[in-house]
Amino acid sequence: MNMILHDNPTALIKQGNTLANPLFTGDDGQLKTFDYVVANPPFSDKRWSTGIDPLNDPHRRFQDFGTPPDKQGDYAYLLHIVRSLKSTGKGACILPHGVLFRGNAEADIRRNLIRKGYIKGIIGLPANLFYGTGIPACIIVIDKENAHTRKGIFMIDAGSGYIKDGNKNRLRDMDIHRIVDVFNKRLEIAKYSRMVGVEEIEKNEFNLNIPRYIDSQQAEDIQDIEGHLKGGIPGADVDALQPYWDVCPQLRQTLFKANRPGYLDLAVSKQAVKTSIYDHPEFVSFIGSMNALFADWRERSVVTLKSLQADCHPKTVIARLAEDLLAHYTGKPLIAQYDVYQHLMDYWAATMQDDCYLIAADDWKA
Repeated sequence: MNMILHDNPTALIKQGNTLANPLFTGDDGQLKTFDYVVANPPFSDKRWSTGIDPLNDPHRRFQDFGTPPDKQGDYAYLLHIVRSLKSTGKGACILPHGVLFRGNAEADIRRNLIRKGYIKGIIGLPANLFYGTGIPACIIVIDKENAHTRKGIFMIDAGSGYIKDGNKNRLRDMDIHRIVDVFNKRLEIAKYSRMVGVEEIEKNEFNLNIPRYIDSQQAEDIQDIEGHLKGGIPGADVDALQPYWDVCPQLRQTLFKANRPGYLDLAVSKQAVKTSIYDHPEFVSFIGSMNALFADWRERSVVTLKSLQADCHPKTVIARLAEDLLAHYTGKPLIAQYDVYQHLMDYWAATMQDDCYLIAADDWKA
């Protein structure tokens, strides 16, 4: 059913035990190899070795990297994927975070995979994302192509990008898009992503636990004791709003006045803060430029949408529309382009896709 829904109705599906009796084999009985493999195997499978002798595996999945522990089958599935890839093949496997730092036999396998250069990236996901378990998972990205030249592993800590959906967490469109963009473009973002060199990993004894390399903790709110006792707004708190002062440089002088060194007072009453901001010429100009920015995208998109015809492909329509919107808002001050993208995707899911599918089926008479 999943393959039918994803427009691949001729997919070849075989049911069986992947490890004990792999069914995708060639005429010689050896594993077939593929350009791409994606998998979400059972976490920490305690019965993974049932029916096989890992030390004498006919498919040689464990000889080169090591044998996983009897009660932890995570690396057994990962090594099956590695063995099932062509020399330039690429794979992605969802596994529990434990594979990144557990010791003993798993540490040996992890070290061998890193030294071989097969691990291209690690993406940490939010907790409580999958049914049946609340533990956080990660995506291990394998790439055999040019593995011998790989000098590091690209890591992303995407554990805080999600929305609550009932008793589970869910990745939003914006979260997925950001992960893909950052990974494909190798963007290093503070508290989110970085390229970690193999030398640094070796110094950490091949431990890949993401918090060792990316500090994603949010800074605590610092309490200024002198400000509490003597009054005044700490200048450091106002300085922290610099992105706003970059857009409206004179607004700071409108809202604040000097108190004593390092502290400020409001130059307007508390009740007048919002009005002072909204009426300030620089803010009015900024809002005008943002409205013009949106109007420009909207007018361009209206032309595209009004030209839709029967047999159009709604998924292609929204993909082009959304990518155009994302690019349109990239780099704009005080605007998070992925948040804007999410607004469109929410509207698409709730209303717009139904209209597009009606047009695709019945043209504009719908």
